[in-house]
Amino acid sequence: MAVENKFPGKDLTEDDIAGKIPLVAKKSADHRTVFTCGGIEIGGPLIPVMAGPNTVENEEMIVESAKAIKAAGGHFLRGGAFKPLSFPYRSPKFFESREDGLKWLTVAKQETGLPIVTEVMEIDKIEIVAKHADMLQIGTRNMQNYPLLTEVGKTGMPVMLKRGYGSSLRDWLMAAEYIALEHDRLGMEPQIVLCERGVVVPHTHRATSRFLLDLQVVPAAQEVTHLPVMTDPSHATFWQPWVKSMMLASVAAGADALMLEVHPDPRNAAVDPLQASSFAEFDGMMKAMRPIATAIGRTLDMGSNS
Repeated sequence: MAVENKFPGKDLTEDDIAGKIPLVAKKSADHRTVFTCGGIEIGGPLIPVMAGPNTVENEEMIVESAKAIKAAGGHFLRGGAFKPLSFPYRSPKFFESREDGLKWLTVAKQETGLPIVTEVMEIDKIEIVAKHADMLQIGTRNMQNYPLLTEVGKTGMPVMLKRGYGSSLRDWLMAAEYIALEHDRLGMEPQIVLCERGVVVPHTHRATSRFLLDLQVVPAAQEVTHLPVMTDPSHATFWQPWVKSMMLASVAAGADALMLEVHPDPRNAAVDPLQASSFAEFDGMMKAMRPIATAIGRTLDMGSNS
C-alpha cells in the first residue's frame, strides 16, 4: 500500500481546522495576517528582530542594551521583568526586577524608540505589564494556561505565543485560538505571532542543551495558519556559538520574525549566560542575515520592500 502524505498531516485533521481552530486557520493558500505593533509591521516583507537580555537586571544595562540593539538594526527590545525559572532557587546574581524592570524598559523605549516585548505570567499582572509593553509574551510553560490566554486576549494587544517545549503543532494552534477568539470578540483580526523556542527530544548535542530548534515547524505551521511564525534560536540552542547558524537557518526557512538574547556582558548575565550574544556578536549576526533575507524576498530594513 502506498503511503499518502496528505494535507494537513498527522497532527491536524480537516475537522480540527474547520471546527477547533477556525480563527487561526488559513482560509486560502495565500491567506497571511500582517499587523503592526509599535510601528513595526509583522508578517510582511520585513523580518523584525526582537533582542535583549533574558532578564532586566537594572536600568543602565537595559538602556545600554537597547541602544546597541537599535544601532545594529534590531526592531524590538525584549527583556523579562517577571521571569520564570525551571527551579525555585535563585543565584546571588538573579532577582526579578518586576515593576522596577517594567519602568526601566519604558526608560529604554523612551531613549531609543524601540517597542517593548515582555512576558506576562499571571492574570493579576496583565494590567501593569500591558501599561509598559507593546507586545505581551506568553512563555513556553504557560502556553496551555487557558485562563491566562483568555485574559491576555481580552486586552486586544499583540501577543507572542511561545510553543510549549513538549507541545505539538495541534496543541500550539489550539492555544492560539483562545487568544484569537477574544480578539474576534473585540471585532479585530488576531494579532498573534507564534514563536518556536525549542522542543524536548531524546537526543541533543551538548550536555547543557535541553531542546532542539524545530525548524520544520515553521513551514508546517505556515501551511495551516495565517498567523506569523517566528523562532527563538537562543533559548532553543542554549549555546551561543550555535545561535548564528540557527538564526540564519530560521531566515532561510521562512521565519517571519526572530527573538535573540543579547547582553552587554554575557558571561556575567544573571540568567542563562551560555546562550546570550554580545553586542558585537549581535551586530555581526544582523549583517549576516541581510543577504539571506534578500535572497528569499524579505528584508531586515524598515521602509524596504525587498
